[in-house]
Amino acid sequence: MRKSLFGVLLGIILLLGLAGCGTKSQGDVIKALDEKMDEVSSYQAKAKLTLKTGTEPQVYDVEIWYKQPHYYRVSLKNAEKNQNQMILRNDEGVFVITPALNKSFRFQSDWPKNSSQAYLYESLVKDILSDKKASFKATKQYYVFETKTNYPNSKVIPKQEITLSKKDLSPISVKVMDTDMNALLTVQFSKIEFNKKFDQDAFDTTKNMTGARLEVPTMAKEGNAAAEVMYPVNLPKGVEQLDEKEVATDNGKRIIMTFGGEKSFTLIQEKARVLPTTSTSVLVNGEPVDLGFAVGALTDHSLSWSYKGVDFMIASDDLTKDEMVMIARSVQGKSIK
Repeated sequence: MRKSLFGVLLGIILLLGLAGCGTKSQGDVIKALDEKMDEVSSYQAKAKLTLKTGTEPQVYDVEIWYKQPHYYRVSLKNAEKNQNQMILRNDEGVFVITPALNKSFRFQSDWPKNSSQAYLYESLVKDILSDKKASFKATKQYYVFETKTNYPNSKVIPKQEITLSKKDLSPISVKVMDTDMNALLTVQFSKIEFNKKFDQDAFDTTKNMTGARLEVPTMAKEGNAAAEVMYPVNLPKGVEQLDEKEVATDNGKRIIMTFGGEKSFTLIQEKARVLPTTSTSVLVNGEPVDLGFAVGALTDHSLSWSYKGVDFMIASDDLTKDEMVMIARSVQGKSIK
């Protein structure tokens, strides 16, 4: 009887212990996340990114490689295979590669430390740990945090919902939301492998540029089809389009749109030039900024990017960086006039 009673008591103790493990507090999870980041030296992840700031949702496949202390390779591919870019960080700097145009830009930048990154695990953990007012809830399988963001346009997308697996604290999904709590950007992780072993040259600039160019066919230089003129769907309050001009260039045509009202800016778009395969990286001013569908170069007074074989640039003395990013993310539609 004594042995049987001991067995029952032991069973109850074990059950209580297991139940306690399943009901961790916010503080417990934050401590575990902090400890996990000390254990993670690298990872490889795959995810699907959906952007809802234009006329229709844009869906992209994202593959992320990370290795301590500062090596990154982020591949962004359109589901229709017509928009591919790569962000690469190594000892030489930060590079943005557009293989279809044989273009590569080098930034003198601390990316990705300078803002939130919805598809980088350590960035999500950092946002959770640094937001003392983050909300928390636990479901049967997940831990869900709601935190503030640190984006260039954080006034437009101030909140994010980060869902982590209870099993190993791996990322499940991220929803980046506007002021009305609508998810404008969603990242759904399908796979992540922690402490992944990478080849010694996995983050080498030349290797990745060559590989990206081989994987993506270069856009035909002689393409006669005129690119569709695109317009911003979202404009700052009190701003409207005033004018639109078409200027002939050696490469086709350049569309120059002017916007005015409470603030003014110019939007320029023209067919992108395909550079020779021997082209070297061009050092550009500004910071790389993730627009969801493309990676742009952001300065105090301009934002430039390439999308579907077209080069775009917003220039303004009035717009904030937040506003330039908001407008750029919405340049996906036809005229709404």
